[in-house]
Amino acid sequence: MRTQVVIVGGGPSGLLLSQLLMKDGIEAVVLERQTKAHVLGRIRAGVLEMGFVDLMREAGVAERLDREGFVHDGAVLSFDNDQVRIDFGALTGRHVTVYGQTEVTRDLYDARDRTVGRTIFEVSDVELHDLETDKPFVTYRKGGEELRIDCDFIAGCDGFHGVSRKNIPDTVRREFEKVYPFGWLGILSETPPVHDELIYASSSRGFALCSMRNANLSRYYIQCPLSDKAETWSDDAFWGELRLRIPAEAAEALVTGPSIEKSIAPLRSFVSEPMRWGRLFLCGDAAHIVPPTGAKGLNSAASDVFYLHRGLTRYYAEGDSGGIERYSEKALARVWKTQRFSWYMTTLLHHFPNQSDFDIRMQEAEIAHLREVRTAQETLAINYVGLPY
Repeated sequence: MRTQVVIVGGGPSGLLLSQLLMKDGIEAVVLERQTKAHVLGRIRAGVLEMGFVDLMREAGVAERLDREGFVHDGAVLSFDNDQVRIDFGALTGRHVTVYGQTEVTRDLYDARDRTVGRTIFEVSDVELHDLETDKPFVTYRKGGEELRIDCDFIAGCDGFHGVSRKNIPDTVRREFEKVYPFGWLGILSETPPVHDELIYASSSRGFALCSMRNANLSRYYIQCPLSDKAETWSDDAFWGELRLRIPAEAAEALVTGPSIEKSIAPLRSFVSEPMRWGRLFLCGDAAHIVPPTGAKGLNSAASDVFYLHRGLTRYYAEGDSGGIERYSEKALARVWKTQRFSWYMTTLLHHFPNQSDFDIRMQEAEIAHLREVRTAQETLAINYVGLPY
């Protein structure tokens, strides 16, 4: 088989790239290790920057997102009962859209199913070859048979544990990582959200987040030790702890119910440089991970897709390789800014083990600064709604 671009990974970044390329007449084959049902079963965040929404529109897959997504013009930061609303609209003239990542992925698969684009599921033993030549190829196994795809370029959209990043030689690849000493215990419940906007809550007991997927589906998180197990937390214990961490008026309004999903996610900051090696390009979690506090994971992947799509389009339409040659430089410049913002939000809002009295006073001073200084709120809002590509 031959194609122009092989995309390793059938998550939202790989699918969005494939859809954008197809709109420009560029052929791509998507390889996915899991089944389609497994990919659609992943529970992920759903706060989308305007840039991401614009890419979905450009790809022709935003009809349901525009119809069902919740536009948010602000978010609430609380520190015990002291609340600061960050007014995105007034501060930036922009907003975010709440729409679950699962729904984004579903829309992208539905769109791809209506085209001639090939998505091959349940592949194994994926290997990338001849990346430093102009004739790279990919081999994989499917149904016990080894198969090969020849191509011009390979996009590694296969996540942190995928094979793509490891093809950049150790002598070239440089990795940066910070592992946080806590995780997030999250539950999904068929209950109305406690507030019209997201509440990022900091307290002496730890961090909590009140989020939502739609008018009758809520997503809540609490900071917990990494040693905790989701199955040891009863629903009642979770709701009780959440109430102690959010503002009193929100605790009183909270509607509880049985959890339909419960899990613990570790928090990590990670960047791998460079994001290009020969004909291989890394996108999304294959190259970088952020803690979810800043809502940047999926959005950072979208900016990678933006730069790579533009570069490939210029190459095929004009024979201009400048976009692909500068892909890593452009992508990483924005990646590190989103890393800074996610690190800032995580440091500001969480209770850290062995935190000193000085550290606590610094958090309190930063909170006062946010509450009193409009330019501080503006900086937070600019980063939250999304930096320009």
